[in-house]
Amino acid sequence: MVREEILHIMPTGLRGFMKDCLKGAADPEEIRIRIGQAPEVRCANGSIWLPYTITAEDLEEMLTFISGYSVYAYEEEIRQGYLTIAGGNRIGFAGETRLVDGRVDRMTHICFLNIRIAAERKGCAKKLLPFLFEEGEFLNTLLIARPGAGKTTFLRDCVRMLSDGEAGRDGKKVCVIDERSEIAASHLGVPQNDVGRRTDVLDGCPKREGMRMAMRSMSPEIIGIDELGGKEDAKAVEEIILSGCKILGTMHGSCVEHSMQTAGVKRMYRKKLFARYVLLDKTETGERTFLVYDQDCKRLC
Repeated sequence: MVREEILHIMPTGLRGFMKDCLKGAADPEEIRIRIGQAPEVRCANGSIWLPYTITAEDLEEMLTFISGYSVYAYEEEIRQGYLTIAGGNRIGFAGETRLVDGRVDRMTHICFLNIRIAAERKGCAKKLLPFLFEEGEFLNTLLIARPGAGKTTFLRDCVRMLSDGEAGRDGKKVCVIDERSEIAASHLGVPQNDVGRRTDVLDGCPKREGMRMAMRSMSPEIIGIDELGGKEDAKAVEEIILSGCKILGTMHGSCVEHSMQTAGVKRMYRKKLFARYVLLDKTETGERTFLVYDQDCKRLC
């Protein structure tokens, strides 16, 4: 079934088809909307194509519902290509862009939407967490996964358990730098996902600036951050670690060896900033798996 907050933003002509076609379906993960095409509902076990053709009027109606009848109020979020709505669901936009001085100034003629349905999956990282500690101390950790394999989901669950305390461990002060509102999925500044009772969130804040702001203002013991990799990211991570704070980060990658060759990660690996590298994957049935490596990229499990 589709959640009410998702049905609420669908064009009125599609809602009935969606309710009927998705009865008994596995939990939807994404809904793809494309003008001139049938809506695609992507589930863990495959895609469902709805017997309906999206029109320009349908998409315009959706934008009205998504923005609460004021598209102008969300122009900045749309320019960046995404918007988080109630329930922690995230909507991605694509279409024609207008450039000013080589940068995207605004998005016009939006023709494609990707509705990523929030799914916390609490406890998915429970078996992983013990590998991220040594003598009771949390180790700087980098989660590596290809797109869609669950790195942000695992990051969120690790943050929650580190913040609340798990398996007799004391809870830690955690600060999440949520540049794209994917970890805490904040709506109007309030996290829609459970990221733990000792967690503070800097939502929509650039990674490097956010890490430094967190250190100055929130005194975190651990900083959680998504999609590291660039040289500037590596410099900021090194600065934070040398300040005595731990890092739990993620990056895109299909294997640990290839990931070590990217500029930013190569620098972090050479300086042994991370004591744990975790390669995440997702099977055809939707099950998440992981392999753990030490600071020298030797496999531990």
